[in-house]
Amino acid sequence: MMELRNVQADLARFRARVFVVSLVVLLCFLLLLSRLIYLQIWRHEDLRAQAENNRTSIVPIVPNRGLILDRNGVVLANNYSAYTLEITPSKVESLEQTIEDLSKLMDITPRDRRRFKKLMEESKSFESLPIRTRLSDAEVARFAAQRFRFPGVDIKARLFRNYPYGELASHVIGYIGRINQSEKDKIDDSDDQANYRGTEYIGKLGVEQSYESELHGVTGVEQIETSAGGRAVRKLATNPATPGNTVMLSLDIKLQSLIETMYGARRGALVAMNPKTGEILAFVSKPTFDPNLFVEGIDSESWQALNESPDKPLLNRALRGTYPPGSTYKPFMALAALETGTRTPEQSISDPGFFLFGGHRFRDDKEGGHGLVNMYRSIVLSCDTYYYMLANDLGVDTIHDQMQRFGFGELTGVDILGETRGLLPSTEWKRRAYKRADQQRWYAGETISLGIGQGYNSFTMLQIAQAVATLANNGVRHPPRLVTATENTLTHAKVPVELPPAVDLGIKPAHLDVVHKAMVGVTLEGTSARAFAGTPYVSAGKTGTAQAVGLGKDQKYDAHNMEEHLRDHALYVAYAPADDPQIAIAMVVENAGFGAEQAAPIARRVMDYWLLHQYPNEEDMAAVSKGQAAAPIGKPLDAASVPWPRK
Repeated sequence: MMELRNVQADLARFRARVFVVSLVVLLCFLLLLSRLIYLQIWRHEDLRAQAENNRTSIVPIVPNRGLILDRNGVVLANNYSAYTLEITPSKVESLEQTIEDLSKLMDITPRDRRRFKKLMEESKSFESLPIRTRLSDAEVARFAAQRFRFPGVDIKARLFRNYPYGELASHVIGYIGRINQSEKDKIDDSDDQANYRGTEYIGKLGVEQSYESELHGVTGVEQIETSAGGRAVRKLATNPATPGNTVMLSLDIKLQSLIETMYGARRGALVAMNPKTGEILAFVSKPTFDPNLFVEGIDSESWQALNESPDKPLLNRALRGTYPPGSTYKPFMALAALETGTRTPEQSISDPGFFLFGGHRFRDDKEGGHGLVNMYRSIVLSCDTYYYMLANDLGVDTIHDQMQRFGFGELTGVDILGETRGLLPSTEWKRRAYKRADQQRWYAGETISLGIGQGYNSFTMLQIAQAVATLANNGVRHPPRLVTATENTLTHAKVPVELPPAVDLGIKPAHLDVVHKAMVGVTLEGTSARAFAGTPYVSAGKTGTAQAVGLGKDQKYDAHNMEEHLRDHALYVAYAPADDPQIAIAMVVENAGFGAEQAAPIARRVMDYWLLHQYPNEEDMAAVSKGQAAAPIGKPLDAASVPWPRK
């Protein structure tokens, strides 16, 4: 029996299936077409950029850091290129084992390991960190042959900062170091973020920090075509880096070296200025440190030695150290007396060797006193009693107002960061400084010691130097400056640094003349006459001896029975030539005793160098550095005969 098929029904079903399949195919085609349109039209630019990024790589080009020069063109900071062996901790399975294996190929010292450990603590695990720097060609070749054994380890060529004279002027020049998190956050929030791509170092102190924007330069970029494996194939485009500008200082590095040598192992500070311009000629803080230690990342042992030293070599004493000015304050007190009409030059007092106030005896340094003392003799002989009485007559607030004009207790505005304000006391200051009512009250007895530069008085050598320079410049004050100009490395175009306007304090010339003559008398017949005997120029100066710690009632100062750090500071201020000053100096030798013996001889040799272009001989230099040479030197050597530069 034959089965009858419904051909029409089968054909209808077949057509339906073909239709459904066609719809599915059409839908798939439409989906593919829509995807193609989306990718080719809507996502075209984005995908093209991604493809280009896969094919190319953008590499930042770190600029050469600008040079730092002294006033005569001597290079104080430059750069050199060297190979470094670097490890990326995140790409290394066993860091300790890797370092051990590397040490078999090249010398890796304990200091290298300590520095690397410190860098790891300050950095992220994916950063490449140097374990060895300044590799020799032989070491580079040795590692290249064994490179396959050390994933995550590579050799890179880097620029390093170099300070040719090591510790010399380190507080002024400063140093560079790796960018820490705080500095990175500031960069990220600034407009300079792109300029620090690929850069790991930044100025940390001194000129390096304060003129970072000039010294850093502009980061360049290089576009490189890469293979699928990430290997560079060819260079596509380059936008070269722009080197940092050269920064020119007013500093004379020979003078700086002379002063630092004469300080020897003693602590202290000295600032020398041109009173007519405010240019800083020498800016000394002793002891110093070697800024080269920080360039590659200082190891913990060296950092501990610097940070925990009782001599505080990292403290910039000229900028941040504060000292009582001692008797160097007396010329300014005399000027305040004249300006306020409290004293006349001829007015004299009888000095019995003390000033009695409120039942307390304020002693003079000379037993029995100086006899009859007028203003001239009070400065030349450094009579304390005269200034005890003067301070009592002026009062603390008048003293404050008169001294503030000279910049005491005020920021000078010098062009490096970190300056300390110091302390110029007043009744208002004491009310703000203390909480208890009895502490806020100013007692009349506290005013007496202010007259001889003691009490609450505490100033930086920079402030004192500015005040002395103002006095030398007939009452016209110039803000101190270290940088005189910048120079474009490519065009060599020099741009002078714009200086703030000078300020005329309006002091009467007759009053200035009285103080000038008295300070000249100090070097001719007074406390520094021995140190300045025989000079072909006439200088003006004032010695000072300031207490480091207060003495008890009726207790006498005895340096021989005191610990060294408790002894008095030796100070000296001066300018020369007296009739046309070219240089003004303020200096302190910590815990050294009398300014006439320990400070004035250094000032004498500074002026001999600056005015006569003469260097002391080696024997005299060694004696001064040990605090043994209070007598004037003989015929000094000419500066040209001294080996230079000193390494």
